This record gives sequence, structure tokens and C-alpha cells, in this order.
Amino acid sequence: MVGKAFVSGEFGRFLLTGGVAAGVNVMARWLLSHAVVYELAVALAYLVGMATAYCLSRAFVFERSGRSVADEAARFALVNVVALAQVWVVSVGLARLVFPAVGFVWHAEDVAHLIGVAIPAVTSYFGHRHFSFAVRRGGGR
Repeated sequence: MVGKAFVSGEFGRFLLTGGVAAGVNVMARWLLSHAVVYELAVALAYLVGMATAYCLSRAFVFERSGRSVADEAARFALVNVVALAQVWVVSVGLARLVFPAVGFVWHAEDVAHLIGVAIPAVTSYFGHRHFSFAVRRGGGR
């Protein structure tokens, strides 16, 4: 019962759509890693995941804000700049510093990136809820 209520709520839908976007992000990073260095692949893949997350969040998670798509997308991108910093620092920090220091080698870049992608889930939700998709109040400009 609690699980059903959780998934049917806004935060649950955000986590589900975010999970799909995270999967797209991780797959894109894996593919990009065959062409560019890991650090750049993490950043480029994040952009692919972010575009996926915006489309899914707009369609399935948040109510209409009354803002233009361009305004919402710009706000979404601003929130994601903070999230990208979190993802990049955690992913690269784990893969290049922490995991080598502790001798962890089993798919180290993949594990580091999965952990990095999961880190900003809560901060991003609140940023998108209260900024990206916040309902426009009043007379607007």
C-alpha cells in the first residue's frame, strides 16, 4: 500500500522517470567512453540524460507551470548545472581517487558513474519542483 502511494505521488514519479533518464545517461556514457576520455564522457552523457529527464518530467511528473517551454528548459538546465557538478565530482572522484586508493577495480568507472548519477536525486527534485516547473504566479511579464 505504501509503495503504491509512493510511486503514484509526484516524488515517486520523479524517481521513476529519473531512473529512466539515469539509465539513458549511463548507457550514453558507456558508448561515449569508446570515443572520448571518461571525464568528458560523463559530462556529455549527462546532457543526453538531462534532455531525457526534461521530457519525461514535463510529461509525467510536474503540473503545467504556465511558463514557456524555453523558460522551463532554461530553468531545468540551471538546476542541472548544479546536479552535473555533483555527478562529475562524485563519478570522477570515485573512479580516479577513491577506488584506486582502496584497490577497487571491478567496473570501477561504471560503478563510480552509477553512484554519481544517483547522488543528486533529492536536490534535483526540489530544484525542479520549486524552480524549473514552479507554477507562474500573478500577472507575469
